[in-house]
Amino acid sequence: MKIMMMSAAFGAVLLAVPASAQVMTPTEYVTTAGASDLYEITSSQVVLETTQNPQLRDFAQMMITQHTQSTADVKAAAMRSRVRVAPPKLMPLQQELITELRAETGPARDAAYVAQQKASHGQALAVQKAYAMEGTAPALKTTAAAIVPVVEHHIMMLKAM
Repeated sequence: MKIMMMSAAFGAVLLAVPASAQVMTPTEYVTTAGASDLYEITSSQVVLETTQNPQLRDFAQMMITQHTQSTADVKAAAMRSRVRVAPPKLMPLQQELITELRAETGPARDAAYVAQQKASHGQALAVQKAYAMEGTAPALKTTAAAIVPVVEHHIMMLKAM
């Protein structure tokens, strides 16, 4: 229950940021997208350590593959846009969610992972859509627009879990 409440708070807090903020700078977008991908990869690696659910295992492996690819795509677009790319770093709340996920075991970890994924993908979708519409670096805007349908597909898959 604690994880579910934290995940809901995670989604609400982070979803509010793009809606209320000015247009993200290219550096802010790259930093936010990198943190989002790193969170998705790390949380998926954690759930793969213990899940016995084949559907969840396949989903987590896909998260690692596709979010690794989106990180590479954003990095390449940033380079084309002459935007400095620092190595991705988790935001404090993302680190806290990973810590909480590690503390869970068995089906409780699986449930926490799905809840966290739903919240984080909602936030990621908001960031990608916002930058695709209002971003100032053309290569990054194009990349954000290409990432939107991938995140939407992840959300559709999560709704079925």
